[in-house]
Amino acid sequence: MELAVFNSVGRDEAIKALTPCLDISRWVETIVDARPFASVDELLRTANQAAEPFSPQEVESALAHHPRIGERPKAQTTEAAMSRSEQAGVDPNDDGTAAALAEGNRAYEEKFGRVFLIRAAGRSAKEILSTLQERLTHTPEQEDTIVAEQLREIALLRLSGLISEGANA
Repeated sequence: MELAVFNSVGRDEAIKALTPCLDISRWVETIVDARPFASVDELLRTANQAAEPFSPQEVESALAHHPRIGERPKAQTTEAAMSRSEQAGVDPNDDGTAAALAEGNRAYEEKFGRVFLIRAAGRSAKEILSTLQERLTHTPEQEDTIVAEQLREIALLRLSGLISEGANA
């Protein structure tokens, strides 16, 4: 969607467009209500500021929409398509890495009570696995901070892929 279109659509349509980036109503509404934006950079700065900080309840709610690393969502939604694209570096046919990620996911969920979240875009499966293993050594407090930051990174990445300057920029 071009920035000019995003700036001009109705509030409900703008909310619907942004929600797949991050399903946190406060974040989405803050961005939508700050329109119009002069540039995508201004939009991204506003989105980043709106993410400071996410409450524990917002993080928990947003995590409900994220698949496990290594598991490709099958739904035909915008959010599922974004997730499949972001996890492109995780080859489901690499049985050794896939099994290690599945085991790491189980251990992480057992320890922290939530899905392991990482900005997967641009990362290889081995890098993701290494980070997962490292994060298993963290305290819940350390992970709370990291998970909120990962959510922010994912949201900004998705938003930058969703909204473009357009032909007249």
